[in-house]
Amino acid sequence: MKKKLKVTMNAPVVLGFVGISFLATLLNYVTFGASGKLLFMTYRASLLSPLTWIRAFTHIFGHADWTHLVGNMSYLLLLGPMLEEKYSSRTLAAVIAITAFGTSLVNDVFFPDVGLCGASGVVFAFILLSSFTGFREGEIPLTFLLVTVFFLGQQVWEGLTVRDNISNMAHIVGGIIGGGLGYGLNKKSGRHR
Repeated sequence: MKKKLKVTMNAPVVLGFVGISFLATLLNYVTFGASGKLLFMTYRASLLSPLTWIRAFTHIFGHADWTHLVGNMSYLLLLGPMLEEKYSSRTLAAVIAITAFGTSLVNDVFFPDVGLCGASGVVFAFILLSSFTGFREGEIPLTFLLVTVFFLGQQVWEGLTVRDNISNMAHIVGGIIGGGLGYGLNKKSGRHR
């Protein structure tokens, strides 16, 4: 007797993130950008406004267009389930929140005239965090070093030489957060192969 195949909710945090991002992008189109600016983009605003603090976390769900959304969601769907299984849904949600706030804070301090939206910082946090999946105590994985050189090195180079609407800062900050948390989570728990 053959078992029936069923679809499972294998990574609730990642799938929830993708769903919210899809709805935020759709809402942005329907409102001709008004909802994006109000809820899904971070920029320097009064610290007394509750929306400033909300946007510090929700800007990761807003995307400039469908291509931007699909690019980021592809990486999240590729890396996220593995990370959620390894670290737990709660820990991955914390990584996402820390990355959102970190990129928002750096953007506000160093780029006060730039609006920031999208999950690119979270994507880079996931990329660097995933390089620690084979971590052993007392070692730094070669994959981590290579990912750092290739991904973050490219972002630094492009940040210095290319003028476009891509936030290399969010990529760099997200990567630093992901790498730092990957090392810290694995060292703290003594996880190893």
